[in-house]
Amino acid sequence: MSEQQYRIGIGYDIHKLIENRDLIIGGVKIPYEKGLEGHSDADVLVHAIMDALLGALAMDDIGTLFPDTDDRFKDADSLTLLKKVCDKVQAQGYWISNIDTNIIAQEPKLMPYIPQMKSVLAPYLGLDKMDISIKAKTKEQLDAVGGKLAIEAQAVVMLERIGS
Repeated sequence: MSEQQYRIGIGYDIHKLIENRDLIIGGVKIPYEKGLEGHSDADVLVHAIMDALLGALAMDDIGTLFPDTDDRFKDADSLTLLKKVCDKVQAQGYWISNIDTNIIAQEPKLMPYIPQMKSVLAPYLGLDKMDISIKAKTKEQLDAVGGKLAIEAQAVVMLERIGS
């Protein structure tokens, strides 16, 4: 890997809403009648953040790193997987400078849970809550997300070389 002082990554994830599953976003269990379908806990926000971190390092995505064909990751806590990705960031000589994210969901309303999400994510990312932006958006009733069939998330991260 090159010795760049800064690296930027972008991540994206989407999961289908299904019955009989807990809804976990940003490491927070959110009361709702449906949850997200996935091999792990399907935490769409944490998955987008992990892909952004891996992208900034020009590494494989989370589907390659934690494949859904591997039973070790069945119902895995995404925060545990995030820790493994953050360890890779540090091993490459970088620290996370800041993160900017969007969670796109028609329902449920997520704004009340954002402070808790920041509090949960901050220690895993090695960040102050003030360096984590989480915004809740809707799709104005357009497409699968707007039709309450899915939830998606986007993340952008900045990494800075340790000791810069």
